[in-house]
Amino acid sequence: MSVTDVRRHDGVRDRRIARVVPLTTPARILERLPLADEQAEQVVSHREQTTAILEGVDDRLLVVVGPCSVHDAEAALEYARRLSARARELATDLFVAMRVYFEKPRTTTGWKGLINDPHLDGTFDVDTGLSTARELLLEVLALGLPVGVEWLDPITPQYISDTVAWGAIGARTTESQTHRQLGSGLSMPVGFKNRTDGNVQVAVDAVRAAAAQHAFAGVDARGVPAILHTSGNPDGHVILRGGGAPNHDADGVASALERLRSAGLPERLVVDASHGNSGKNHERQPAVAAEIGAQVAAGNRAIVGVMLESFLVAGCQDLEAGGPLTYGQSITDACMDWDATVGVLDGLAGAVRGRRAAA
Repeated sequence: MSVTDVRRHDGVRDRRIARVVPLTTPARILERLPLADEQAEQVVSHREQTTAILEGVDDRLLVVVGPCSVHDAEAALEYARRLSARARELATDLFVAMRVYFEKPRTTTGWKGLINDPHLDGTFDVDTGLSTARELLLEVLALGLPVGVEWLDPITPQYISDTVAWGAIGARTTESQTHRQLGSGLSMPVGFKNRTDGNVQVAVDAVRAAAAQHAFAGVDARGVPAILHTSGNPDGHVILRGGGAPNHDADGVASALERLRSAGLPERLVVDASHGNSGKNHERQPAVAAEIGAQVAAGNRAIVGVMLESFLVAGCQDLEAGGPLTYGQSITDACMDWDATVGVLDGLAGAVRGRRAAA
């Protein structure tokens, strides 16, 4: 079929497409913002350390901590500087990765993240968003920090996945076949969250599915449509984030481990101290983290990681077109502030020391 023939049928094919904007290929952005050899070695090391923690070879606790979502690269980089210094001090007990989330799945509508709308004004300058995201990730790596990212759009990994040590599939997409296939081909360990209603079995099923081989349609680094054949991801794991009720307590952890055991999967969990486990109350996160830490200190080795939502300033703020924003405060979910975060990290490091002493 010729181009003329295709255009003749555009009224049938694209009746609800308002406009089409060309997107820069992954290869061009990677060429312009390359990962240095030293940084590549660093990412490989970060992934290996994460895997060692998941497998129980490394007895430290993985802690993925940072803003609910990045909307201001400057504030995120300031947070990264603080976190990198603290991470070095706690490196004997904690493996700290910065949560650098650029895509936000929405229950209905709302701001979709820095990649989709970097100017916060509904202009959806995705090209700028992808470049800004990659620039920030390279700067975070330059500080020696591992990076954790949630994967939402299946094309996005081609632009930034080479910088990422740990990935997550969110509660709204864990049940999606597309995201299970995506997880099977990602080069880093990937956690699958339980569903928003608290259903953990869908996350267990996702871990099983992502461990298998798949073939699915996608794009290569040149932006060319391709069938991607995966070898399967053996480093999948469940993330408990609560739902209708919290599931970070001993009963919730034991129930999730039984599901993993029944499925013949490794018994390992990352536990989210925010979202449903804190009732979406950022002031509750330290108490929830302390309860998780108590289980670790008592000798629970199946809890291999903790997630925290944290930024420079506590709480969150509404995004209003043209209005001023408080520097370092979330525009999505409410976060702990930096001082509270320091206390939580210290507490988790103490829990790891307690677990070692109890061994």
